[in-house]
Amino acid sequence: MLKSARKTEKDPEGRMSLAEHLRELRNRLLKSVLAICVTTIAAMFFYMDIVDFLMKPVLESVGCGGVTLSELSAHDAAQKCAYFTTNGLLSPFTIMLKVSFTTGVVLSTPVWLYQLWAFLAPGLHSNEKKYGLCFVGLGVPLFVGGAFFAYRILPESAKVLLNFTPEGANNLLPLDDFLDLLARMIVVFGLAFELPLLLILLNFTGILSGRRMIGWWRGMIMGITVFGAIATPSTDPIGMFALAGPVTVLYFGACGIALLNDKRKARRRAADPDFGLDDDEASHLDLTPEPVGGSPAELTAGDDEPGPTRRNGYDDVT
Repeated sequence: MLKSARKTEKDPEGRMSLAEHLRELRNRLLKSVLAICVTTIAAMFFYMDIVDFLMKPVLESVGCGGVTLSELSAHDAAQKCAYFTTNGLLSPFTIMLKVSFTTGVVLSTPVWLYQLWAFLAPGLHSNEKKYGLCFVGLGVPLFVGGAFFAYRILPESAKVLLNFTPEGANNLLPLDDFLDLLARMIVVFGLAFELPLLLILLNFTGILSGRRMIGWWRGMIMGITVFGAIATPSTDPIGMFALAGPVTVLYFGACGIALLNDKRKARRRAADPDFGLDDDEASHLDLTPEPVGGSPAELTAGDDEPGPTRRNGYDDVT
């Protein structure tokens, strides 16, 4: 009984042994995997709707309008349209598993992001916990926004890439390759849209100042552009600038928020020297000397009678 009570008792400062850390990591990973599995199984029942949703923008952009290859005329072939194909007997089944798993990972983002934060939270101070919770709350819509942006920009990238098709050739797009490309773009765009949030989190925790962030703007623009050229799976200029442009805007937005936060901290620190101290840091002491005055009885006795100061009619010796 005492042993079970000792197990459930938690250190108020979040200190844990190595075995407790490993158990905590195991529990968080199990919860994350369980959430992904549940959403993946649920996505299997809506597989056809999900695939239609993923294929629709590209088909509207470069599709042949439902015309089969045998019905395709020479004039239609000059339009450089494309068809989705599946190769092999097991290909439709593996595509179903791939689409369902990707959907499960995306839809369960709030759960595994929260589990990541909950694993790190015991080692954080109270203000850092608050910022970490905001990171989880804002990280999900930013990731989803980046994923949706990749979903909308892929049809334009397909138009550019299909323009390089030689005359007389038909475009047959393997569906599994297309879904792999779309999944990589979703992950790359989603993670890239998290960069400003990471910078803001570093600023709010006092690790990085807004002035230093804005001082890196030349290198950041170059780095974001190079990252867009390397990380964009389609390797076309539209995808590269479509990734670099929004991330650059978000970066300057993060710099503006960081500068405003630094000014707010400076004003509060000027008004209160103890502002921003951690729980284990000592506050400042006011060491300014002050004059020490005597009591009214001492002042009265000193004015009426010469000699030593008297208290209640008695001198110090008495």
